Amino acid sequence: MGLYYFDSTYILVLIGVVLSLLASARVKSTFAKYSRVRSLSGYTGAQAAEQLLRSSGINDVQIERVAGNLTDHYDPRTKVLRLSDSVYSQSSIAAIGVAAHECGHAIQHNHSYVPLAFRSALVPVANFGATLSWPLIIIGLFMGSSSVLIDLGIILFSASVLFQLVTLPVELNASRRAIAQLAESGILAGDEIKDTKKVLGAAALTYVAAAAASILQLLRLLLLFGGGRRRD
Repeated sequence: MGLYYFDSTYILVLIGVVLSLLASARVKSTFAKYSRVRSLSGYTGAQAAEQLLRSSGINDVQIERVAGNLTDHYDPRTKVLRLSDSVYSQSSIAAIGVAAHECGHAIQHNHSYVPLAFRSALVPVANFGATLSWPLIIIGLFMGSSSVLIDLGIILFSASVLFQLVTLPVELNASRRAIAQLAESGILAGDEIKDTKKVLGAAALTYVAAAAASILQLLRLLLLFGGGRRRD
């Protein structure tokens, strides 16, 4: 049994952890840097979001303030766009960029963007898989390496990996929409647009890192429990 817990495949997990930490550090430092740069328009994140939604013909999305830092998100179920304390009332390039990105998700929803709908449908499946996958694998090990439970755990974990993969194009598309809307509206211009791209690019790295970490973990599970090795 020790083979399962002290295996060289742990390097895959460590690589995923390092990637996630680097991406997180990058987005935090980039956001902090451009949070100190005030936009020429003087718009706050909330004001920019309101204008971008209205100019896109979206009048049924509410904008709310949510506690925390970089906890911004759009909820398609309730059509509520929530902006964090560091974005809602701040007039920095970073704040406007993040607010515009969340507007990008609202625009996706309004246009029935298929990948967003697919990701929303995957949420309960991914949450279910993330909750039960490891308990099933561990129980399977204690029950004499039960192939049924371990295989089921791996399948459920794969659902959360699929969610991470689907999230990538959704987030990248939202950022592209955000940049286009900001340039067209005139809320940001010139070098401000370039700086906003840096903020959203750094944020995108966190999704890339999360997907990579999930894939590496899945690969580790397949290496450990796939084929005849599990039955030895």
